[in-house]
Amino acid sequence: MENLHGARIVLVEDDEAQAEYVRYVLQEMAGCVVDHHVDPERALEALALSPCDAVITDMMLPGMDGLEFMRRLQPARPAVPVIAVTAFATVDMAVEAVQARAAGFLRKPFSPDDLMTAVGAQIAESRRRRPNNRVLAIGAHPDDIELGVGATLFRHRSAQDDITMLVLTQGMEGGDSGVRATEAEAAARKLGATLIFGDLEDTRISEGHPTVSVIEDAIAQARPTLVYVHSDNDVHQDHRNAHRATLVAARRVPAIYCYQSPSATVGFSPTLFVGVDTHVNQKLDLIATHDSQASTRPYMEPALIDATARYWGRFADSRYAEPFEVVRERAVRAGGAGNVAA
Repeated sequence: MENLHGARIVLVEDDEAQAEYVRYVLQEMAGCVVDHHVDPERALEALALSPCDAVITDMMLPGMDGLEFMRRLQPARPAVPVIAVTAFATVDMAVEAVQARAAGFLRKPFSPDDLMTAVGAQIAESRRRRPNNRVLAIGAHPDDIELGVGATLFRHRSAQDDITMLVLTQGMEGGDSGVRATEAEAAARKLGATLIFGDLEDTRISEGHPTVSVIEDAIAQARPTLVYVHSDNDVHQDHRNAHRATLVAARRVPAIYCYQSPSATVGFSPTLFVGVDTHVNQKLDLIATHDSQASTRPYMEPALIDATARYWGRFADSRYAEPFEVVRERAVRAGGAGNVAA
């Protein structure tokens, strides 16, 4: 049986006694971390923002049934295995559950061994088919990542790569921090990405401590195979320092690519151009999520973003492209930035 120690399980169950039983078996006996939700809507919100190894859902839930829950989960976490649980199992229900994307099916009551075996089998299969790359995109402020690498992240998403976004500040100098944080969360949901806030001080990001520690913590969580970050060729001090701190924190990450920000200087010298013909409109939609900024910042105008991507497309075998400076590109697996540019 797969070693479950440390595996994160999201449990969606409105029966408190049943939830306590599952939590005891998986946490106390198997060493998992169990995140329990009674409300399926809250579970979907949590799953949109944070990764997990498996989901266990009852088929009868308040507000929606398990089938609807699984259908709505699909866009945000397509690779996460879902185990459906019910006390009233029928052949028709099992077929519907599989069609809705259930990877496993358990009938109540079930033994601890049955539960651990089912969860272990699904996690083992999920890990065997794990995406080619785990991507960490780092931005100093909300909307930085979307502007610099938004279309490429959608390309990673299409390849079923895991995506984590680390936003070092909540952009309080450029607007209401609460509003900007909410916009960043909405953008992460559209990307199906995990969002981490660094809670550093806007305009005062350092290139050393505590920035390096914040990035190291995100790297420990996301375990990236490649990192996207600001270029050092940038007039904004937060962007430059985010870049420099990343080079220290990500010293063991195989690949690091630097994206272009609106404040990049003429010294920005990309050598990698990722074709994004089918993802430009998704990028524009993503940027529009940051409405508090998009309505007042000229550099966020759709026509300018479209024209910039069209310009860089002339260096790639595509109509539209996003440009990157390559800091390091070592042992990048298929699907990585160096390959998606082809």
